[in-house]
Amino acid sequence: MRNLKVVITGTYPEAAKKRIRDSFPKDWEIRIVLPEEAADELSAADVLIPEHIQVDAVLLKKAPKLKLVQTGAGHDNVRIEDCTEYGVQVCNASNVNAGAVAEHVMAFMLCWYKNMIYLDGFMKSHGNEAELDYSGAELSNKTIGIVGLGSVGKTVAGYCRAFGMRVVGYSRRDFRVDGVELWPLDDLYRESDIVSIHVPLNESTRHMVNGSAFQKMKRDAVLINTSRGAVIEEDSLVNAIRNGEIGGACLDVYEDEPLRQNSPLRNLQRVILTPHTAGFPDGVKYHKKRYDFFVSNIEKMMRSEEPECRLNKI
Repeated sequence: MRNLKVVITGTYPEAAKKRIRDSFPKDWEIRIVLPEEAADELSAADVLIPEHIQVDAVLLKKAPKLKLVQTGAGHDNVRIEDCTEYGVQVCNASNVNAGAVAEHVMAFMLCWYKNMIYLDGFMKSHGNEAELDYSGAELSNKTIGIVGLGSVGKTVAGYCRAFGMRVVGYSRRDFRVDGVELWPLDDLYRESDIVSIHVPLNESTRHMVNGSAFQKMKRDAVLINTSRGAVIEEDSLVNAIRNGEIGGACLDVYEDEPLRQNSPLRNLQRVILTPHTAGFPDGVKYHKKRYDFFVSNIEKMMRSEEPECRLNKI
């Protein structure tokens, strides 16, 4: 496996780049580049870990040595049929970050109902406690509607049951999860205090949470999204919050990433934002379990063993 070249695309701070490089064997060549710089590195690449780049036939023509495309949990930026045609194995890491993302969802809920961000700002601004005014709630007895019952959705359900919440769910697949009541999607929207999105992005889920969905939700409902930004019609979400159709939102993902500086989401009071970090609990853009999994899968592939979480058959 000497001289193995791994190309990682995306925007990473220098501290994260060092931690990522240190996760791989020392004799592997690890190149971490911006998406627009990927073409210059692909001619000799054995493995591609793509973020913010489309993996399709156009790109694969530039990567004649490529053997594996390894993604995180999501793979909506990879045309699997093109990879199959070019003889490139595609794998994701579907279960690796389920706990991390589910914990992020719980943190969103606790911050929302316990007013953590507001109260922290109040204390640090030396506010007068006689003028303190806010409302909140306990999670116990709240109803959470989980849209998508894959590995993350199931983990969120378990955490929510531990908090004494009523857990209802919707899935297009025939999933059965202990303690989760399966409801039609419209009923879930109408009855849930919290709606948490956990579906992959594809043509059937793009903008599935739209103006029509917001009109069905409770006026104090909070929407949480840690899946993919384009599952939600962002303009409709902004309007729904401004017009008081829903209570607000907690978002880790966006239609365009990084979230543009002039996005109206940055100026809404009833929104909590994080920069697509739910799956990176160990520091900025880094998750040790994720990279341990990547190394293990690459090593299996190089030994001609079947890698985990494969998405196509070569």
